Parts: sequence; structure tokens; C-alpha cells
Amino acid sequence: MNKRDEFLKSQKILRLATIGKNKTPHIVPVWYIYSSKKIYIGTNTRTQKAKNLKKNSRIAFCVDEGINAPNIFGVKGEGKASLILDKTKVTKIATKILLRYFKNMKNKSAIELLDETDCIIEIIPEKFSVWSYWETKVSILFMADSNISMLGR
Repeated sequence: MNKRDEFLKSQKILRLATIGKNKTPHIVPVWYIYSSKKIYIGTNTRTQKAKNLKKNSRIAFCVDEGINAPNIFGVKGEGKASLILDKTKVTKIATKILLRYFKNMKNKSAIELLDETDCIIEIIPEKFSVWSYWETKVSILFMADSNISMLGR
């Protein structure tokens, strides 16, 4: 397994961007599971992200960690999403997602979340970008140099 896939399997928060009314981005942090090169997110059809996906299946996402060098790493991507509505599949996938965050499904919050989950967002990534401390450092230095030269004009 490559570093990107290992990272996506190990992290707990994904920032999901969907396209809303007037083509406005809607970005939310979500719990997820990465399996078989796909991303799965449990939600409810009443949420804005689910409503947006019914109208436009294009998404973007970002998963990152670290604020201090050299421990900065991230993955972002773009792709298409669809809603899984089959109750049996929803329950099975939602349970797998929730077990990443709860020790078992006997927890009151886990039970409530499972009861509220009536669909799964299935994302098929089409494009990935990976960055780490060194790439970030170079980008920041480049941006700083650009800003200085722009200010100096």
C-alpha cells in the first residue's frame, strides 16, 4: 500500500467540499472510511452536502495533519460522488465508519448517529495531490518571495 492510501486509512477527519446553490462551495469536516480506493461518508439526506450531491456529483476533499515542521502531510483530491440509499448497505457501511470512532456500537452517541444515517456518500476519487513539509516549505518561500516583489513595485 502506498503512503497516500495508508495516510487516508489512518486519519479521522476529511474536509468535504460540494457545490451548492449559485455554485457556492460548501465545505464540512466529516468522519469517513477509505476502502478499496473509495471514500465513504455516512450522512442524512436532509443535510446540505447530500442535497448538493443530488444536483451536482462533483466533489473535492482534503485530509491533512500537522502544524509544525517536519510533521506536515496531506492529501487532497477531486472526484465524483453518489448516494447509497439501500438501507442494508447504509447500515453496514455506517457501522464500519462509526466503529473507527467508537469502541463499540453500544455507545449512546453511536446508536443515535446510526439511527440518523439514511444514506452513504460514496466518493470515487479521480485525482489526488499529496504534499509534505518540504513541498509546503518551498511553496511558502515562493509565495513570500512573490509577495515581497509585488510589494516592492
